[in-house]
Amino acid sequence: MYQVSVEGHFDAAHYLRDYHGKCENLHGHCFKVVVSLKAVKLNEIGLAYDFVDLKRHLGEVIAQFDHTCLNDVSPFDKINPSSENIAATIYDQLKPRFSDEVSLLSIEVWESPQTCVTYSPE
Repeated sequence: MYQVSVEGHFDAAHYLRDYHGKCENLHGHCFKVVVSLKAVKLNEIGLAYDFVDLKRHLGEVIAQFDHTCLNDVSPFDKINPSSENIAATIYDQLKPRFSDEVSLLSIEVWESPQTCVTYSPE
């Protein structure tokens, strides 16, 4: 199996509803998002998946969150914009973009250099 990963970034503010601590207040992050695919074989030129295409897909999905208050953006107007929910949302939006040749393995969302969440449905 081959694993192919790229990262992207977006800047956004958020606050956590019903949280009792500093994160209940509006604050911002430079979110780092890492998407990883898995492939069992290489294509005719020896690639599992093109980094350029993967970065484009990720960029198109995370663009909707850049420079926003996540609490105002669907689905986070209804659910908390926690890193866990951000990761699952990005996963769900990216999954249909890939064929049977490759599959989406995981999404990592980093709020800071020390804290991240990894989402994989397995």
